[in-house]
Amino acid sequence: MKMNNWKTLLMVPLISCGMNTLYAQEIEAWITSADRSMLFQQQPEKVTFGNEGGQGLPIIIDDRQEFQEMDGFGFALTEGSAFHLHRMSAPARQQILEEMFKADGNNVGFSYIRLTLGASDLNNFVYSYNDLPEGKKDAEMKKFSLGHDYDDVIPVMKEILKIVPDIKILASPWSAPAWMKEKYDVRGGALKNEYYDAYARYFTKYVQAMQKEEITIDAVTVQNEPLNSHNTPSMPWYWQQQNEFVRDHLGPAFKDAGLKTKILIFDHNCDRPDYPLAILKDPVTSQYIDGSAFHHYRGYMSSMNIVHRARPDKNIYFTEQMLIERPGSQTINIAPSVRRLIVDVTRNWSKNTILWNFAADPLNDPHTDNGGCSMCQGAITIDGDKVTRNIAYYVVAHASKFVRPGSVRISSTDAFDPGVDITEDEERPEVRRATVVEHSNVLPNVAFKTPDGKIVLIVANDSWSQRAVRIQYKGKFANLRLAPGSVGTFIW
Repeated sequence: MKMNNWKTLLMVPLISCGMNTLYAQEIEAWITSADRSMLFQQQPEKVTFGNEGGQGLPIIIDDRQEFQEMDGFGFALTEGSAFHLHRMSAPARQQILEEMFKADGNNVGFSYIRLTLGASDLNNFVYSYNDLPEGKKDAEMKKFSLGHDYDDVIPVMKEILKIVPDIKILASPWSAPAWMKEKYDVRGGALKNEYYDAYARYFTKYVQAMQKEEITIDAVTVQNEPLNSHNTPSMPWYWQQQNEFVRDHLGPAFKDAGLKTKILIFDHNCDRPDYPLAILKDPVTSQYIDGSAFHHYRGYMSSMNIVHRARPDKNIYFTEQMLIERPGSQTINIAPSVRRLIVDVTRNWSKNTILWNFAADPLNDPHTDNGGCSMCQGAITIDGDKVTRNIAYYVVAHASKFVRPGSVRISSTDAFDPGVDITEDEERPEVRRATVVEHSNVLPNVAFKTPDGKIVLIVANDSWSQRAVRIQYKGKFANLRLAPGSVGTFIW
């Protein structure tokens, strides 16, 4: 972590009182500043709660109001990511993996991984687990093999599991094998109806084969971006087709095989909440579905809230977002990114945040031709044994280190929540007046309670001015100041 003096955050301690344990509670702070003088850096000074002080309405934390339980925060371990990691020297790879997956000390504790079920567009080349020449078929999956996953993905995944054995793993396919599709092409082309049962068997074989490698797949999505046929590979699904596949094939196949792997639908942008809701309306399909997965290249985060409101019995997941910055930039656009991908995602009921691509090289390679992402920077850039940490790394770190799996989101004041301002009477200072304020106008924030009872508050100052961060917890107050463009994670 980059060390510097604490010049962008001023914490003002309040009067403490030993009669109440809350007075003595110290707030630990980890800060990233827009000028990069601090990059997820722990602060030496601490603040204690005390009597009321400071100006402006507070962020009120109420840990009696609980919302969704969190599964974790992390990235997609694409084949390209694993390729670079696997070619580092063993000591260098061990060092960066421990930094990224341990949560102690200065490590950041990433706690969720998305694997690609077969190749994605960030591969050196495209493959599936049952590639056959055009005109051949294998509906019984007798030739199924994890194949090229053994080259890099599985070895790296096993090293990660030695560090964090219970990490949550999600898997998503970009395409079925080409011989199952309406055209023999990994780019576009729908799955033929006659192979729905074979493709369900393909999913089942994958989960079982990974389990034999001691890699437990917690959940699968049916298709990455089913409304995008422009990637290489890709495969379109309309909701009616995905509904039929889950209802009549994938759901029963997992049930018959005794698999506990969750099935997630949609796995695409926030502009189409109608897609998962249409599938969930089918009562037979719904019984097989754990929840809906979203990206945010289009639409509004509130779409996740819409799906939650309609089906609160089903979970919400955030499974992909590319986040990049210019290499060598003197500033870091951390506050808007944390607001969008941590605060907004979790306030709209997602149980996780998974960002795109774990690692790439300085040229953002590898990627496929004709539809591969040439600008998809990794959370880290790997150049031999040299590692550069990019903006996505710090965005996720602000949540992953302290909001451990099993934490629950709790109530905290939102900027658009009404507030109550208690002031002195103009004529009689001993009299207090209560004024209802339409919008609290606090900074974007989200709060969690951890399994060991700690409170974690993540705040993003996405404004152009230094802002007060006034916290109210159980009737006591703490006043902080957060510099423009900075992000703070506060723990007590």
